[in-house]
Amino acid sequence: MPISKAAARGITDEFARRRGPKSGLVVGATWGHPVLTAALEALMPADRLTVVADPASIGDLRTALDAEGSWTAGNVTAVPSLAEAEPAEEVMLAAPVTVEAEAFIADIELLREKVEPGGVLSFAATLTAPAREEIAELVAEYGIGTDLIVRSLPPVRIHKLRIGSASKREGEPRAIAPAEDLAPAWRASSVAVTPAMHLDSNGVIAAGLLLGTAWAAKRLRPSSKAWVLPALAAVPVAAFFRDPQREADLRGEDDEPEAVLAASDGRVMAIETVVDERFGAATGAAGAEWLRIAVQLSLTDVHINRAPVAGEVVDVFTEKGGYAKVSLAEAEHNAACYTVVSTARGRVVTAQRTGAVLRRIVNRSKPGASVAKGERYGLIRFGSRTDVYLPAGAAEAVVDPGDPVRGGETVIARWR
Repeated sequence: MPISKAAARGITDEFARRRGPKSGLVVGATWGHPVLTAALEALMPADRLTVVADPASIGDLRTALDAEGSWTAGNVTAVPSLAEAEPAEEVMLAAPVTVEAEAFIADIELLREKVEPGGVLSFAATLTAPAREEIAELVAEYGIGTDLIVRSLPPVRIHKLRIGSASKREGEPRAIAPAEDLAPAWRASSVAVTPAMHLDSNGVIAAGLLLGTAWAAKRLRPSSKAWVLPALAAVPVAAFFRDPQREADLRGEDDEPEAVLAASDGRVMAIETVVDERFGAATGAAGAEWLRIAVQLSLTDVHINRAPVAGEVVDVFTEKGGYAKVSLAEAEHNAACYTVVSTARGRVVTAQRTGAVLRRIVNRSKPGASVAKGERYGLIRFGSRTDVYLPAGAAEAVVDPGDPVRGGETVIARWR
């Protein structure tokens, strides 16, 4: 089954976002395959890439790699079987999983030996894959990310498994590269409209539903103007889900390691020291005192949430609560989703709090995943608040109540 460029980008993202040196293994690709092409584009001078190709096509693959010259000569190796491949940090399956459950389980056992401890296995699966139950079990145990790619025929889900170690729940270190060395992950949920402006997939769906309603109303009642209302509403609804490209996405090595970024757009509500036992110790020492910086979002703000620091997600949990207006004191007890990230300086927590309107939180982070600073990880709609918790005494705020901030761009605190 052919695979789209969007799906290939999702499969190779964990390999591409690392600065290196890194090792990768592409399984089942021929020359010109989108997954192999994407992996080669991500290759850096110190990287190592192995390609497992069918014995019948490996000759053509080696010839094509040789024709690429010195850039691939010392970095890329083609082998005719998985048994001959060296283990790698990032293993990428070129073809979507379409086999039956028993064959899939056998394949995973072979692939597990080729994923270095802490490494990631990435693959695509159709929505009707025969082994979907077995895939779901693996995702529940080892999954660090899942993306639905609708720009593929048929649509596929990209699964990323931290399968190079034991269960991700055991709490042992897994990340090979420090999160500070990672670029933000590519998100299929962020759909490019222009190079500078994206829309979250929620906005694409909502606008599509409104336009579909307008079309149906026009067809059912041609003489009525009822279709105008949903048609006009599509634009502001889509605009609510706007997802602008931010400077932090491109900082790379120029990033300030001591800077903590805003998790969302909005205006600083409060800066205070609080005690909260839910997130574990703020640092390696005992105690749970936190510096909390709360930001209120208005309906006109960008509602995409971004990671304020780089680190490994160790917990994601939700708590039920009310739906008070975020400017009121009762909003402290609103329903919320908490993302706990482990960093070299201690734990950092971001809370997505609901507001009084529609009360919907989307969180796409998973325990075991590494997040880069400024990386998109979710959104809240419509009218809401984000709180960033930092270990008290380890960081100091550099903003004041009332200051406007931009998610993934404005520095709100600095590590001491």
